[in-house]
Amino acid sequence: MGEMVSYPANGHTTAGYLSVPAGGRGPGVLVIQEWWGLVEHIKDVADRCAAAGFVALAPDFFNGATTRSPDDAAKLFMALNIDRASADLRGSADYLRSRAEIVGARVGAVGFCMGGQLALYAGMAYPDRIGAVVDFYGIHPNVKVDPARVKVPVMGHFGTKDHSVGAAQVKALADGITKAGGLFEAFFYDADHAFFNDTRPAVYSEVSARLAWGRSVEFLRQHLA
Repeated sequence: MGEMVSYPANGHTTAGYLSVPAGGRGPGVLVIQEWWGLVEHIKDVADRCAAAGFVALAPDFFNGATTRSPDDAAKLFMALNIDRASADLRGSADYLRSRAEIVGARVGAVGFCMGGQLALYAGMAYPDRIGAVVDFYGIHPNVKVDPARVKVPVMGHFGTKDHSVGAAQVKALADGITKAGGLFEAFFYDADHAFFNDTRPAVYSEVSARLAWGRSVEFLRQHLA
């Protein structure tokens, strides 16, 4: 359904996977990758966003590198240049907003694992560009998010069996956002980390993924209309 595109981002050129709905127009959504890179699963999520009526862009934060090895993924994850990632987030949002197919002044950000944390960061750092965030079990120790600065609406999806992102971390994030006047809707599922990734049968939960996806689409439609 989609295609690879290149665009400027703070003095350099980056790439991403762009998927446009059949109707040709819609609200914009950034789809932000896990630590595996811009793999087919993330492109499929972008296509699913397009099927739901969104113009979706999945930026490539690893410059073409992808892997199925957890060890290699961990190295890519920890080697992520945060300053460049921030520039790529801003540039990706600007590129998406500049597209003729886009409806609305701001775009959404949907991220998974590493991408969930980057989506939160984008919502915190660029509220003039990002209008809503969906965080699927976000985590990255070097991507610092100040909950008090997250003013855009956030929906979070987490697994009760996830040892990477615990309930206490989620509560601290939710409390920090709501106490500062923000909106945070958190949902917990009887599932493990990465329960949305249907290419990983060991952790994928079809029931949880379907429920989380439906909630996410409704949330994005509400806040990006």
